[in-house]
Amino acid sequence: MSGFTNHPDQDFGVRIHDALGDAELRESFHGAMTFLRDRRRAQFPDPEALETLRDSGAAIRDRALAQLPDLLEQLEDRCRHNGIQVHWAETAEDANRIITGLIRAVNGKRIVKGKSMATEEIGLNTALEAAGFTCLESDMGEYIVQQAHETPSHIIMPAIHRNKASIARQFAEQIPDTPYTEDVDELIGTGRRVLRRAFAEADVGISGVNFAVAETGTLCLVENEGNGRMSTTVPDTHIAVMGLEKVIEKLADLPDLMRLLPKSATGQAITTYVNMISGPRRDDESDGPRQVHLVLLDNGRSRIYADRQLRATLRCIRCGACMNHCPVYERLGGHAYGTVYPGPIGQVVMPQLFGLDHAGKLTQACSLNGACGEVCPVRIPLPDLIRRLRHEGVSTDPASPVRGHGRQRRFSEALIWRVWCFIHTRPPLYRLVTRVATRARHWLPPLPRAWTRHRAPLQPADRSFQEMMRHREDRRS
Repeated sequence: MSGFTNHPDQDFGVRIHDALGDAELRESFHGAMTFLRDRRRAQFPDPEALETLRDSGAAIRDRALAQLPDLLEQLEDRCRHNGIQVHWAETAEDANRIITGLIRAVNGKRIVKGKSMATEEIGLNTALEAAGFTCLESDMGEYIVQQAHETPSHIIMPAIHRNKASIARQFAEQIPDTPYTEDVDELIGTGRRVLRRAFAEADVGISGVNFAVAETGTLCLVENEGNGRMSTTVPDTHIAVMGLEKVIEKLADLPDLMRLLPKSATGQAITTYVNMISGPRRDDESDGPRQVHLVLLDNGRSRIYADRQLRATLRCIRCGACMNHCPVYERLGGHAYGTVYPGPIGQVVMPQLFGLDHAGKLTQACSLNGACGEVCPVRIPLPDLIRRLRHEGVSTDPASPVRGHGRQRRFSEALIWRVWCFIHTRPPLYRLVTRVATRARHWLPPLPRAWTRHRAPLQPADRSFQEMMRHREDRRS
């Protein structure tokens, strides 16, 4: 079973080895990532217009972050004015306690949940199961991985690692009276029949939030299947879970973000459903929930916010474009990371949430090719942030704001670099060492196996660069 862990560094190498050895997985991801990249490219045919739109998206997110404490208070005030009950959760445990308490308060038993990365982050399904509730994922991809006791491998397409044959086997085995078929339309129809019944029977619907507008107290959800609309409309109680950073200042900020999000995520001009939730059912309305709750989740975001450089992490609109363009993610898939957020954004978010002592190795799963930064719709400087976290991993600065800083530092490596620095800052010693190394190159010990396992062993040349240049000058004279 593939799953998330609070210590992603544990067995990270094993998961990488297993992923690289899975030919079917690599083929699935290569095809899916190529498809998504082509779709995105087709949606942005004008490079100048794209860069202008990215500038706007980054400015909107930066402006919201600059005013974040005030905007959150404004959002709370406007939501309560609209009839939405607001709850603050400092940790994942607090969020789970609040949500289970709200469900008990309405005597809820059956729950449907729309797609939400925030609820994945806090492990809500596990908490609900432990509390005795039945919670069914209503996004098709999430439903597939939940039924298979797996976790999502992509933040937009949870079941992207699965092919139709494996899903056909799963449905035939686990859904009563379901014949085996690899016809995609029939498979989707089977899933819909199960989910439609769940919507009708649910007491509580849970969703995420893509953006929350402080000016109006409006919760915005985007989706393609209608599960978000059903989860937030059919049950009598709707609970929305949102990270603190998802707030934006004005309703006028939403259109540019909506131009960026679906085009960057799935290559669509717009998603099928854009849900704008401004409160519970009113007396003159025939449908909608009778209660709406908003849970505002911190879970380490305030600590990220405190550092001016790392604050850019919170611009993220969860589009997944960085993953779709990352050559490392394409070869490993999402489960190898062992975290809710995989790929480049996961390499920046998870070490800050869990600490570099538990998730610092994730920052090494990057070639620093820069593709993630080039495609991010809100211009998060992901390569710079990954380099910063790598530095924090070996930093001895006691004032570092990152949890677990310095825990990736190794005495032997630090000693090697101190010796290297000592030699390279003393020219006579440098010349002596390079002369000895070139003359004794056949007797030098082999490089560590970690380097030579996949590379040809390196060996010093028979003459140093300085010697070759001097020899060339002597020949000319």
